[in-house]
Amino acid sequence: MSFHGSFLSDEQFQCSICLDVFTNPSSTPCGHSFCMGCISRYWDGSKVYQCPLCKKTFQKRPDLQINRTLREITEQFRSMKGGGGGLGKERRGGRGGDGGIPDNLFDELKKKLPRPLPKVPVMLTCEAQGDTISTSFSTSSTSLASSVPNDSPIAAMSHTCGPPPPPPHPSTRSNSRRRFTVSGAANSQSLPVCEIHNRGIMVYCRTDRVCICPECELDDHQDHDTVTVEDEWLELKAQLSVSEQEIQEMIRERIRKVEEIRMSVIEVELAVERETASSVCLFSMLVSAIERSQAELMEVLEMSRRAAEHQADAMIRQLELEVKELRRRESALAELAQSDDHIHCVKTFPALSSLPPAKDWSGVSVNSDLGAGTIYRSLAAQVERFQQELKNIAETGFPASVLEPSPVRTQPRMKRVQEYAMAVTLDSNTAHPRLVMSEDMKSVRCGDRHQLLPDNLERFDRVVCVLGREAISSGRHYWEVEVGGKTDWDLGVARQSINRKGKIEVTPSNGYWFLSLRDKNKYAFRSEPSTDVQVNLRPRKIGIFVDFEKGQVSFYNVDARIHIYTFNDMFSECIYPFFSPCTNKSGKNDGPLIITPVDMTV
Repeated sequence: MSFHGSFLSDEQFQCSICLDVFTNPSSTPCGHSFCMGCISRYWDGSKVYQCPLCKKTFQKRPDLQINRTLREITEQFRSMKGGGGGLGKERRGGRGGDGGIPDNLFDELKKKLPRPLPKVPVMLTCEAQGDTISTSFSTSSTSLASSVPNDSPIAAMSHTCGPPPPPPHPSTRSNSRRRFTVSGAANSQSLPVCEIHNRGIMVYCRTDRVCICPECELDDHQDHDTVTVEDEWLELKAQLSVSEQEIQEMIRERIRKVEEIRMSVIEVELAVERETASSVCLFSMLVSAIERSQAELMEVLEMSRRAAEHQADAMIRQLELEVKELRRRESALAELAQSDDHIHCVKTFPALSSLPPAKDWSGVSVNSDLGAGTIYRSLAAQVERFQQELKNIAETGFPASVLEPSPVRTQPRMKRVQEYAMAVTLDSNTAHPRLVMSEDMKSVRCGDRHQLLPDNLERFDRVVCVLGREAISSGRHYWEVEVGGKTDWDLGVARQSINRKGKIEVTPSNGYWFLSLRDKNKYAFRSEPSTDVQVNLRPRKIGIFVDFEKGQVSFYNVDARIHIYTFNDMFSECIYPFFSPCTNKSGKNDGPLIITPVDMTV
């Protein structure tokens, strides 16, 4: 390294974009300096503004100003180097312009020195006050100046710079005085500066709960309890995990309560269904004088259901708001745990660590007791046929066991449906040419094009459907079909003698009894006219129950264990299971219908 390089390195005055001496230097908010023209061109046309050195990203393009102090320092250094071309040219092996420092000057000076020069630290201090700038070089050896000729450029440099001025007394400081580094405002990244004393803020006053600089501590906080900001944050950080655990536990409690309330709403729906079905059987035996009572009970049940839903929705919304706030605080605490900005952490932590006002939800629940039991008990004594009618309803009911524990209990009468499970397979001879079936004949979906299949009498050529092989001519039968997330499907039974060619009117009078889904949420039974069916919980598996002698076709939501709809008719001939996956709608409805085995253990 050359002798003049031990004072100042060329890189300190070199733009990292153009690799030449600064021209109108400007500093980015992250503290790095570049030529004003270079950094402006670097950002022109960009959507993201980053520092070329540290890659720090700025939300909007910084409004850069010329660093006048750095520019004057650069100009002084350029004049020391000979005043000519840029530093980059000299570094590439040139001898510099006229009047510059010769390349072999320092080698010649080394030969004239009596002993090797020690390595001495050099500090460049530039202070700006008003429009004046002072630049000084200081070394720990006095032999250097005495060993250099008076007419040399080095001597000229030492004469020009002079000794550093003594530091001013603290009482004479002013807010207009600034301190600079060669690379710009790099010190601002480490510590914020006190606006009064221009010193780094590194002390925390526990008495006043403020962050201060050491001089503030001496002037205004001498008798206060003060520690370093870092020590204060380390002590507060120990409390962070406790606050996080408390918030996490509150979140878990509220999530559990949300699930409990949702299950309570389902229980209310089931209770309303049970009470409505029972009341229909009971009041059908009574004289017309009490028909008004039946209508009033239906209205009360519906109002109870709506009130329960409204109450549950309000509680869920309040719980979700509390969970949202707690999660926000949890996220903020997690960010504080990773932050190195101690001042921000100390200021922010007290507000985040205090638990928000929250309601005690331990005793809150949705009451599912509809209060209809008293009415039933008073009428049971007068209606002898009530028990028989109730038994008939029980035989066509559905197992109310659930896939997961919930407040809804299993109804033993529902399990009787599963006792009539039968194995169902698809009949490929009846399948529409676009339908694609699995090898085990348990799954069917709609393909993109027609297949080359024989046009036999049994095959549907217009309606995209297929029948099951198993004929039903008597007794009770039950099977389950997985519909998954399909947007359209048809499931039910069809008469053996139905028309399978051309356009078909799919109604009970034409031998079709099935439930339909259209556009993901529109359920209907294809009667005359079509009967809309209200389904609150979207089923992923449908159960079909047929009582041939009673002429009943019933549909159930297998996952929720809920009865969906029952149609009553008379069957005069054999019927077959009916399946239609509907068209695939360009891939939106390409999922299959899958015949699944009935789980007898639930």
